[in-house]
Amino acid sequence: MSAKFDIYVGGSPATDLSATIAELEVEENLDLPGAFEITLPVKRGTGSDLDTVDDPRLAPFSNIAVVATSTDGQAQCLVDGYVLSQKLHLDTGVVASTLKIWGQDASWLMDVTEQVREWPDVTDGSVANTIFGQYGFTPDPGNLTDDSSAHTEQPHSLMQRATDAQLLAMLARRGGKYVRVFCTDTPGTRTGWFGVPDLSADPILTLTLNPADTATIDAIDVDWDVMRPTNVIARAALLSDSDPDGAGGITTSSGFSPLSDNDLATFAGQTVTALLTAAVDDAGDLTNRATAVLRDAGWFVTVRGTADATRVGGILRVGTIAAIAAAGALHSGNYLVWSVRHKITSESHKMTFKLVRNAIGTPPAGGTLPGAPS
Repeated sequence: MSAKFDIYVGGSPATDLSATIAELEVEENLDLPGAFEITLPVKRGTGSDLDTVDDPRLAPFSNIAVVATSTDGQAQCLVDGYVLSQKLHLDTGVVASTLKIWGQDASWLMDVTEQVREWPDVTDGSVANTIFGQYGFTPDPGNLTDDSSAHTEQPHSLMQRATDAQLLAMLARRGGKYVRVFCTDTPGTRTGWFGVPDLSADPILTLTLNPADTATIDAIDVDWDVMRPTNVIARAALLSDSDPDGAGGITTSSGFSPLSDNDLATFAGQTVTALLTAAVDDAGDLTNRATAVLRDAGWFVTVRGTADATRVGGILRVGTIAAIAAAGALHSGNYLVWSVRHKITSESHKMTFKLVRNAIGTPPAGGTLPGAPS
């Protein structure tokens, strides 16, 4: 079965564009805006002028969406965004001339106006939901889970001196959350997500390495890196507290459930401590900042590879769980999908992926962890 995909312009199918593309790439990331690049052939058109180049559907800020379907029959809206750039390559006779259309997802709409705004008596999740609603994005139901405390006027309210996208990125970074705007299956229906991934969810796909006759993927590259903090000592003076020592303590947990048997501290067998100072309203806010550091540091195992959507029977999506099978006791198991670059032609749908997890497996009986003390 060949790759099935559709390009939408302004919410309507553009079947002629879908039929003539030379290549289509869509990149999804957990911590960056999604992007797309469409490569189209350029020919001589009516009146010997170039076709495609002046197509009004590809003008600045035109709405472009891409929907792909694999052998599981489930339509996946990979990106729903706007044209921001064109790159034209011309050669003599225009035989090999191409036009590349590049753009970003709809989160770009939140990044066009810098503003000064006060946010009194609201939590980070409430700020995110309000901003998403202003752009017509449906707030994800989990945006208020694991939320911050309210930014009250005493000692001070939250002040914005940035674009909405920059504000949300800052709140997510210091709160240990992620912010994305994405579509699921229908162009034009966009979800604003300001939350944490569900690490307890079932895998949407299993990537199997062995045996060769039933493998769904040919190769992966796995690396781990333990040069990361496992403890955070945080301390800050509080405007609301006259204690000269301020607030502080040691944080040792990210609050995330491990995706396998042995978390970073267990696997490394060595405590790595980071010091954190920050301007905060209260001790709870300081703990949230320390937890965010450990959440970011906790993704110490990374898997990279390329899969064919037809062969694996589905499409990898960022923020979901995927499983690696037959990769050995240490590295088989569930992973968080961090990024996917979809490369689509009329013949195939390749997915170059990055998976991460915050734990490593246990060797068979009699084995030891590489990082375990001798």
